[in-house]
Amino acid sequence: MGKIAFLFDGQGSQYPGMAKDFYENIHAVRDAFGVAEAIRGGTLEQLFFGTEEELKRTDNAQPCLFLADIAVSLALSTVGIKPDVVAGFSLGEVPALAVAGLMKIPDAFKTVCMRGNLMQDVAEKEKGCMIAVMGMDRDELAGLCEQLNVYPVNYNCPGQIVVSGKKERMEQLKRRLEKRNVRAVELAVGGPFHTPYMEAAASGLRKWMNSGKVMIHQPELILYSNRTAMPYESDKEKIVNTFTEQMMYPVKWEDTLLHMAEAGVDTFIECGPGKVLSGFVKRTIKGAKNYYVCDMESLKRTVKELGTVC
Repeated sequence: MGKIAFLFDGQGSQYPGMAKDFYENIHAVRDAFGVAEAIRGGTLEQLFFGTEEELKRTDNAQPCLFLADIAVSLALSTVGIKPDVVAGFSLGEVPALAVAGLMKIPDAFKTVCMRGNLMQDVAEKEKGCMIAVMGMDRDELAGLCEQLNVYPVNYNCPGQIVVSGKKERMEQLKRRLEKRNVRAVELAVGGPFHTPYMEAAASGLRKWMNSGKVMIHQPELILYSNRTAMPYESDKEKIVNTFTEQMMYPVKWEDTLLHMAEAGVDTFIECGPGKVLSGFVKRTIKGAKNYYVCDMESLKRTVKELGTVC
């Protein structure tokens, strides 16, 4: 077997009740969730019993998704499955930071809470949305986005690009795409993320991270950046800048997967409540071993398929 990558889900994958069976069955998950609840009271209530509308709010979705993502990595660790490299999609880059050792889980949870609050503030001021565009030529879509003053932001896999922007301009984009018979799906997120509108949030998070509120450590694993599609550097200032700039720049996910494969990764495990990232792997890396873990059942199935003794 080659190298194993853990891929952590981003916002839009959330649903009520995620990670509940991990919490009920795995001691390490209960411990981590207890620490998080002490930091942000009410998170477990939202995670297990919140409504879809409540979980769509960025300030709620991000802490809850962080826990759902980190629960999978803890569950996999208990059965002896550990990554060689990690990456996270947008919000998923925060649990990836923790798994790579750049932050302890409590500090990473504090960071995701601050990130969610700052992005929610911007989202309330700059009403926007994000849509996934299927099967359109990249340059053609870029030209259309430029005309409408919206932004291609997530390069997910061959044939899928997410566009982000102000609500009224995105409605214009939808109408243009409909006329061209191009399929587009709105994502379950609440703002124009990964655009220049997020500059204030990025600046606020950078200032907060540099204030000494959290500790940043040398990475123990290779962590790929959304911003560059390359591994993080070990310099603290560069870590903070790379991580915070991610909020206002495109996610280079397709390139990240390709770079991982070039570095010897042949097994990808999606960690979190969704199955979207597994789909991106399938469409990007031919012949890769590709799994997702979102609950105890999928954990047992993955253990069996990998031949690991549970």
